[in-house]
Amino acid sequence: MKDLLDRKRAQCLIQILETGSVRAAADALELDPSVVSRSIARLEADLGLSLLERRGRGVVVTDAGRLLALFARRQQDLHATFLAEVNSLKSAQVGHVELAFGEGFVDIVFEPVLKGFLLAHPGVTYNLRVAGTEDTVRYLLEDVAHLGLVFQPPNDERLHSHYSRLAPIRAHVHKAHPLARHRGALKLANLQAHAGAAMGGAFGVRKHVQAAELDEQVSLKPMLETNSFKVLWEFATLGLGYILTPRSVPLKGEQATHLVTLPLANPLLNNSRIHLLTRRGRPLAPVVLALQQHFIDTLPAI
Repeated sequence: MKDLLDRKRAQCLIQILETGSVRAAADALELDPSVVSRSIARLEADLGLSLLERRGRGVVVTDAGRLLALFARRQQDLHATFLAEVNSLKSAQVGHVELAFGEGFVDIVFEPVLKGFLLAHPGVTYNLRVAGTEDTVRYLLEDVAHLGLVFQPPNDERLHSHYSRLAPIRAHVHKAHPLARHRGALKLANLQAHAGAAMGGAFGVRKHVQAAELDEQVSLKPMLETNSFKVLWEFATLGLGYILTPRSVPLKGEQATHLVTLPLANPLLNNSRIHLLTRRGRPLAPVVLALQQHFIDTLPAI
């Protein structure tokens, strides 16, 4: 029985069923008729049943032969489907991608980067987690996410950065705010007398600002903490105080009309970066590698 599934022998039986004779099957397969006959004999020996009956000058496939031929066809279909799916995987046309990045990256990633890839790969599925730096790093290290876009990630040898880009932190205030009239780069001490809003402690932006506070020996006490960059920008747009964050995309609408962006003096805040990360050593499917390269090729142009 171990050779019963031999594809070449099974193909001989299928051709006999379709053509009605051993010779015609041999011609279709470009084989000698004796080779076809031996293949059928071997199948019969393995199965312990007759697969063909002689009738006149031709042959008729028995019930056992029809059953085996049906099974062989199904096996061929499965094999063809398997090869097609493997080829699709190799060409990155199917598969699944797990992504993680902060809310602040949505504007610079979804339309400029992801839209084109999604349209070009309709057979791929995605799961997108919006998370802070700590959670994004955790998702990568626990193999929950394949790719993560992170602001100023921790220095962890388990992470591999495939792309980094300068993303300096700036102060943003309403144009009517007193700080809007300040000339030159702001020190953090210049902010202490004013109300401000900040991201929560799990976000890379907040951690980086706190490092700069230690560097300047200043302690900022924000009026409002949030886990939403949208809330942060709304706070500044309404004239409630300052915010400290990279400006990932050009300001639009009311933000463009009402907000002023101010430089900061601290070198730490001027040298912050965003990184495209994976877990070092994790094998990635072709579609994930294709999206990773798409990020690398697309992000510099934004």
